[in-house]
Amino acid sequence: MEHHDDDFERFYAAAFGRIAGQLFVVTGDLQEAEDVTQEAFARASVRWSRLRTYDLPEAWVRRVALRLATDRFRQARRRLAALRRLNPEPRVPGVSVEALALAEELRALPLAWRKAIVLHHLVGMPVEEAARTLGVPPGTVKTWLARGRRALAARLGDEQGAVRRD
Repeated sequence: MEHHDDDFERFYAAAFGRIAGQLFVVTGDLQEAEDVTQEAFARASVRWSRLRTYDLPEAWVRRVALRLATDRFRQARRRLAALRRLNPEPRVPGVSVEALALAEELRALPLAWRKAIVLHHLVGMPVEEAARTLGVPPGTVKTWLARGRRALAARLGDEQGAVRRD
């Protein structure tokens, strides 16, 4: 049992920051990113005897964290809709543009486009792997990437494309 614990602790220490950083770019909220990453690792820990045999157990944790972030995003959207019915002008706290410039621009995009851009451009996943991670066909990821790049280019005032095209 000790070997199992040490092995998982090494995996956790090596991958937590990387996955939380990727989820931060998707969510735009560091606490949310750390929370969903922590939950994904908790789920991985109880399945570690099986997951440790995977070629890329980190991909499993990332996929679970992305699903959790999506679920939380949907719940928050429902809560916001309910709050708007009660108070039509919600107050939004200011955000440091310097520290969160990319995250702020990405937050304007639909969640699916954000996830595709983070996985492909920031994590460096090939389109096919991003498609498997997101549970959609590769053509869908390509469409999300193209639309996301166009939207970012328009937001950033770059007619040539804000993000490198592959």
